[in-house]
Amino acid sequence: MTARGRQMAETRKTKVLIIGSGPAGYTAGVYASRAMLEPILVQGIEPGGQLTTTTEVENWPGDTEVQGPDLMVRMEAHAKAMGTEIIGDIITSLDTSKRPFVAKGDSGTTYTADAVILATPTQLHAEQAIACMKAGKPVLIEIPMADSLADSEAICKVQKETGVLAMAGQVRRFNPSHQWIQNKIAAGELKIQQMDVQTYFFRRSNMNAKGEPRSWTDHLLWHHACHTVDLFQYQTGEEVSQAYGLEGPHHPELGIAMDMSIGMKTPSGALCTLSLSFNNDGPLGTFFRYIGDSATYIARYDDLVNGKEEPIDLSGVALSNNGIELQDREFISAIREGREPNSSVAKVFDCYRVLGELEQQLG
Repeated sequence: MTARGRQMAETRKTKVLIIGSGPAGYTAGVYASRAMLEPILVQGIEPGGQLTTTTEVENWPGDTEVQGPDLMVRMEAHAKAMGTEIIGDIITSLDTSKRPFVAKGDSGTTYTADAVILATPTQLHAEQAIACMKAGKPVLIEIPMADSLADSEAICKVQKETGVLAMAGQVRRFNPSHQWIQNKIAAGELKIQQMDVQTYFFRRSNMNAKGEPRSWTDHLLWHHACHTVDLFQYQTGEEVSQAYGLEGPHHPELGIAMDMSIGMKTPSGALCTLSLSFNNDGPLGTFFRYIGDSATYIARYDDLVNGKEEPIDLSGVALSNNGIELQDREFISAIREGREPNSSVAKVFDCYRVLGELEQQLG
């Protein structure tokens, strides 16, 4: 029986409460269960998260291609098998001012926890990140850290005021393929002259895995272009000085652009062209072409080849081939070492400045 089906309000106690049920939530459930923490996961308003409306997923380790809804069914089953208790409820409030933390569910259930993991939709990121920082809790914010320039500025302002560690999940910085490129640049062996990037999906309706309308939708600019805008500045070591955007017709019901083209330039003259689409019926995914002064490389998620399609050996680049794991490792290491993490909210803010400028251009 789900929490919504319970007739009487109750109080549930747990060492770890996970709020949200996308890939991050279910992964947290697996690891918390392995650590014998007996976690409770509250699925929220959108069980399965954004991947329930994604077609082919090509960057999940062990699967060259898998359907998003199928992957989420498997991840939920995995979390359950490891011992995560999964509850169909919606958290309406969370008090982190004292321990144990207290969350209230729409069902009337009260949840008390020693630790809380937030794996929630984008529109809640700023509010929840700010609450965590004001409570003195380090926070790792899933990409995008916000879906507006104003919210991005608010997050950075509170981080500066509190001094609490805050990191954005700009996972491309941590993918071994892009780390290999960064290492070449740092060694003075490569200078980026142009990046050509394609981000393609096939998503013409806003339905979840159960065939039900979602309560929110993702956006080509804030949810997807943010990966490339940040990576371009990270790899060139420069801020974008010029940017333009073009968009195609808007979806008649969702009101979002289904196709978009973005161009960027740095003060030294490096260029980036980015094409995005929800209309592309395969191949799907994101593909990066690095054109440098000494070589050309093509990154397809965690695979890297040169301009002649010869594979690049990425073994030894990092402790793992999983960018998400490497991102999480950086977050924990930064907390333990008391330092600013790679992809701190301050370091990635300029990406969101550019997105804000593009949003204004596009109207």
